[in-house]
Amino acid sequence: MLSAGCAVVRVPTYLMAASRRGGRKPGKSDPIDALAVAHAALREPDLAVAQLDGPTREVKLLVDYRHNLVEQRTELINRLRWHLHEIDPNLHVPARGLRRYCVIDELARCLAGRDGLVARIARELVARCRELTVQINALERELRDRVRVLAPTLLEVPGCGVLGAAVILGETAGAQRFRSKDAYARFSGTAPIPVWSGSSSGKVRLNRGGNRTINCALHMIAITQVRGIGPGKDYVDKLLARGKTRKEAIRLLRRRLSDVVFRALLADEHRAALANRSATTESVPLPQAA
Repeated sequence: MLSAGCAVVRVPTYLMAASRRGGRKPGKSDPIDALAVAHAALREPDLAVAQLDGPTREVKLLVDYRHNLVEQRTELINRLRWHLHEIDPNLHVPARGLRRYCVIDELARCLAGRDGLVARIARELVARCRELTVQINALERELRDRVRVLAPTLLEVPGCGVLGAAVILGETAGAQRFRSKDAYARFSGTAPIPVWSGSSSGKVRLNRGGNRTINCALHMIAITQVRGIGPGKDYVDKLLARGKTRKEAIRLLRRRLSDVVFRALLADEHRAALANRSATTESVPLPQAA
């Protein structure tokens, strides 16, 4: 539909619930879902606009693939540690050491001279762990090169590393599709939900919805800033002095970081649009004088 030039909007599933409940036909089917989506799209203004696949989707695919490999390596390491304990309970492997080549190679040399089925399985697991580490590191280097081109302003945010920026870039899929920073905060799950009514105003509760992947990335940036990298520590200290708990202060910092990240994404997209426009202008041949 996008390739054909149709305008496509993204309708969250919770907007379709009311239409389903008020429909004439109960149940769930493709016609019922299509009608519920149409009703929600007509009822709700300023829904996020879908875009064609581009570099940000490629970043998301790489991030998801790397995450899958990391999960495989973690499962493999847990099984390997169980076998190592059976082989030699005194064999010490540093925590998170099996992510480093030197530790993996040293463990492979230690297992080379041992006999038995358990030792053979452990050697195969060590070899597989090294292969996964090579793949993961290669993906990180590729993501670093892509993110530096696509989101240099985002990388300048204190506490935002390459992997965090790649996650935010891939999950956002274009910041211009959001009408405001508040809409982006709602999307990322950092905007609180109001729960007051009548005379009791100003009460909110934690938003457990939104994109939890972006929310986690923003939380890691907040934790890094609280440790002294960036302005987040001073902001949290002020909130703590006002009586806020540490958890509440970090939530408020996460909400502020959502706005910072949104502005950085918009700046990077504007810069990329200008670069594409100038490249297109330069590629157009000038008319020859008669």
